[in-house]
Amino acid sequence: MDCLKAIQGYIDKIITNTPGIKVLLLDAETTPILSLASTQSTLLSHEVYLTDRIDNPSRSLPASALNAGPSNGAAYPPSSSKGIERLPHLKCICLLRPTEESIEACERELREGRYGGYWLYFTNVLKKSQIERLAEADEHELVREVQEYFADYSPLTSSHFSLSLLPTPLHPSPTQRAVALYGDTPNTFSPSSLALPRHIEGLTALLLSLKKRPIIRYERMSPMAKKLGQEVLYQMNNQTELWEFRKAATAPLLLILDRRNDPVTPLLSQWTYQAMVHELLGIQNGRVSLESAPDVREELKEIVLSPDQDPFFASNLYDNFGDLGAHLSAYVSDYSTRSASSSASKIETVADMKRFIEEYPEFRKLGGNVSKHVALVGELSRLVNARHLLQVSELEQSLASNESHAPDLRNVQSLIASPDILPEAKLRLAILYALRYQKSPQNNIAGVVELLRQQNVPDAEMVQIMLNFAGADQRQDDLFANENFFSRGKSALKGLKGVENVYTQHTPHLAETIDLLLRGRLKESSYPFLDGQGQGVGGGAGQGGMNRAPQDIIIFIVGGTTYEEAKTVAALNAQFASGGGLSGSIGPNGPVGAGTRILLGGTCVHNSKSFLQMTRDASFSFSPSFSSAPPPSAPNPLSSSQSASTSAPPTTLAQQQQQQQQGLNLNIGPVSLQVGGGAGGALEEGVDAVKDGLRDLWGRARRGVDGVRLQ
Repeated sequence: MDCLKAIQGYIDKIITNTPGIKVLLLDAETTPILSLASTQSTLLSHEVYLTDRIDNPSRSLPASALNAGPSNGAAYPPSSSKGIERLPHLKCICLLRPTEESIEACERELREGRYGGYWLYFTNVLKKSQIERLAEADEHELVREVQEYFADYSPLTSSHFSLSLLPTPLHPSPTQRAVALYGDTPNTFSPSSLALPRHIEGLTALLLSLKKRPIIRYERMSPMAKKLGQEVLYQMNNQTELWEFRKAATAPLLLILDRRNDPVTPLLSQWTYQAMVHELLGIQNGRVSLESAPDVREELKEIVLSPDQDPFFASNLYDNFGDLGAHLSAYVSDYSTRSASSSASKIETVADMKRFIEEYPEFRKLGGNVSKHVALVGELSRLVNARHLLQVSELEQSLASNESHAPDLRNVQSLIASPDILPEAKLRLAILYALRYQKSPQNNIAGVVELLRQQNVPDAEMVQIMLNFAGADQRQDDLFANENFFSRGKSALKGLKGVENVYTQHTPHLAETIDLLLRGRLKESSYPFLDGQGQGVGGGAGQGGMNRAPQDIIIFIVGGTTYEEAKTVAALNAQFASGGGLSGSIGPNGPVGAGTRILLGGTCVHNSKSFLQMTRDASFSFSPSFSSAPPPSAPNPLSSSQSASTSAPPTTLAQQQQQQQQGLNLNIGPVSLQVGGGAGGALEEGVDAVKDGLRDLWGRARRGVDGVRLQ
């Protein structure tokens, strides 16, 4: 289940099925897909000597508009005052999305008939009316083949894909399509944009390319996740001829999540190579711009980061910044050694000359790659120092991972008042503080917002917008493990394991979701199946679930993924591929997760800037009250001191009945605990936490015994 290989397989078929010298025509959306999965060298090796955009303005002019006379060696493509020359000895391959714009451009191209034949490949299902339009436009009868190859998503790595749909309509990007994702509430897709159809097309194309017909689960509190799941299921049920695949022993699972259930992960500073580059510089379709970096050579102003083509990046994209520096130093040393051994001054014989000529292309490629990574890591180091990111990130990680209100508030206020910290970092710290301590009766969110305004930080109202967009009342899971007694105990058990690095303490909420799914404890009440699909399938707890977890899991996040989450998925895949299971897990079928494959995808890939822009742009479609403080709700009883009094006024019968419906309140010393009603889930979480603790303890004991035996 490799999305990168799936796209590469399609591209190989496209360029090898047509013999002879070829021209390749792409549109605005297939161009980045091709660039992520192939290279110019690969295309040239298959006789693709010309690549162009089918929506090139020059192609809308007839070939007769081409100025007569000999060629003057001008660069391609020609200016808009010229048409495209007819080249009947070439064959034309078109790889297009079946959008209205691409169909119209293809019609114009077919009417011109510039090439000796046309092979048309579309990345999704063609409508009958579109096929008829293309047939009418083929006046010269040059179309040789029309195929549907489902390459309608961007493969970032083998286990990570994106729809490259930027949900920031007020902040358009030259490399990605910007659309409005949300409607008039955060629970609906925008009815005026193509956001929902594009999600359906991209997700169905992924499933068809992998030949998977999955069962579907979704986040209960996300109407958008449910709507997308229903539409994908509708497509599977109404296009049965496309979805007839060999059935696996365990049905694959499509789990649709919502970005709003974890707003913390995209807000944090990152310290692994790929995520750090995206946070500080931005990665757009595998390209990174170093235009603003000082003392960078012209050829390094824009660089390409491809794990498929760059072995150093592939082996280090998930390394933390400290390890990256050591690995880069070793890489440079290796290049220096090879440079000395390949010196032209050591050529003394014909054999030396032959060896030098054979090794020179690879040596030159290595030198370019070394220069690229040295420049990139140098710029990252400069930005870390200039933006005081070590100080900022330490507090971010504390807010995301630990519960310590008084020191956190003091540190947040200190950094917001500091002139050395950038305004966007101050805003992120304020939002993280508000998200963690929203339910704490001691919180001072209003004071933090006022301090932002005093420091002239733009968009200080984003703190309240984020609470209304993805606050505690909008999330279905206990993101910070601080909403009840048992979740706090579970968090404390995790804390006993220690912290390897204070800058990478945080674990994405997705990791916990996957863990519960693989252990068969992802509650069906919180992550229900669509339309009774849970009958007789695995991966669920409760009714309709089997003990056996799904082997192939596709996770899609409406609203976008992050590279930190992609790292989590890649680490699990590597562990499962090596034959290992989920650590500390004992089930009826052996280690949970052995042989499992997980694929992660989403609307786009966020960094903190794009996530805040998405939330800000979406808020303009919501009601004006969205930028106001959310209505007060019941505070977290564990965050407050015991407030019950022995002289409480008597309750009425109706009040007693309401309390019985809500659950049983237990007061044990300073601890107030509610059991039953809405707290039933908390008690179940507590039982799960105890089980996890015992499993972990048992695993440690077994390892200790095994160690004694070995000695």
